[in-house]
Amino acid sequence: MRVLLLSTSYPRDAADWRGVFIRQMVDALARSGDMQLCVWAPPGELPASAIDVTTPAESAWLAKLMSADGISHLLRQGGANALLAPVRLLRMLASAYRRQADVDIYHVNWLQCALPLPDNGKPVLITALGNDFKLLRLPFVRHLLRRAMRRRRVAICPNAEWMQAPLQAAFGDIAEVIPVSFGIDERWYAIERHLSTAQPKHWLAVTRLTADKLGPLFEWSQNHFANGTRELHLFGPMQESIDIPDWVHYHGAASPQQLASQWFPGACGLITLSRHAEGRPQVMLEAMAAGLPIIASAMPAHAALVEPGKSGMLCDSAEAYHQALEQLEDSATNQHLGEAARQLAADRFGTWDDCAHRYIKIYRRLLERTVDG
Repeated sequence: MRVLLLSTSYPRDAADWRGVFIRQMVDALARSGDMQLCVWAPPGELPASAIDVTTPAESAWLAKLMSADGISHLLRQGGANALLAPVRLLRMLASAYRRQADVDIYHVNWLQCALPLPDNGKPVLITALGNDFKLLRLPFVRHLLRRAMRRRRVAICPNAEWMQAPLQAAFGDIAEVIPVSFGIDERWYAIERHLSTAQPKHWLAVTRLTADKLGPLFEWSQNHFANGTRELHLFGPMQESIDIPDWVHYHGAASPQQLASQWFPGACGLITLSRHAEGRPQVMLEAMAAGLPIIASAMPAHAALVEPGKSGMLCDSAEAYHQALEQLEDSATNQHLGEAARQLAADRFGTWDDCAHRYIKIYRRLLERTVDG
């Protein structure tokens, strides 16, 4: 089985935080030994058994795209690049598809990358994240995607169940919609927590810094973190002009290794009050695997992960947020919910090897149906 996997995100090296989950996906698929894996993606270290099919010119341009924080960030910024970059990306993708005409199946990450699929009948698995729904709201995009999917076997695989219904409504007549959970790197399960009883208590927020991703984090936290009994440690790239209060400890972007070794073991928990169209935030999965309770805004993506009072707390008001902080700073409650979160992560999501097996099962199903006609 020869698989062409395409992604516009990939980490440059072990210290790069961008696209880490794609590298983990690629590593797990390559470890399976069930395929010849060809990868079209920004430059970065690939497994020895994977084949890099990106040309030098494509690799250089994709590296610049990653440095600009990806195509979505360029579109948010506007200007000439917001018009030219998507066109150039689609042309490169079309060229990559043409060059790899002998593959058996495509594994396409993000709906945007499926737009230039060739009309050759080869089956395709398309992953989808919450951001893809912004693409579907653009004029003619749904029609163009349906055109790209016609006369082939298609599985659209969102990484969270809440996306299944809208994708089914848009494409259910020409594609299967099969939610597939991403896996979790084993390093997170191996973390041993040592929650301190001393003050100040450390709480973590790991997110891209945009107004929607932060939500009411600063507003709701100010009265509870500015007095020195708690510290809010914020990690992530600045993607919009955000004024960070002086009582917030902002560290910029951090690598998974930094978070796993320096911050997750001693923290009270992870906070995410996002209003963004989330799929299934990977940082939440990693926090759960590490045994960290989560305080999250009450939105579908978070409610699908956090069982209130069992693995974390959901908040729809500043008062509920304050109560969640107080409850989870009790060491016994924190430990109980953290252990439940870790067990839930293991049972529902497993590792990246588990995720690879989920994808391979769909590959084989699509190929069998193609052979059967």
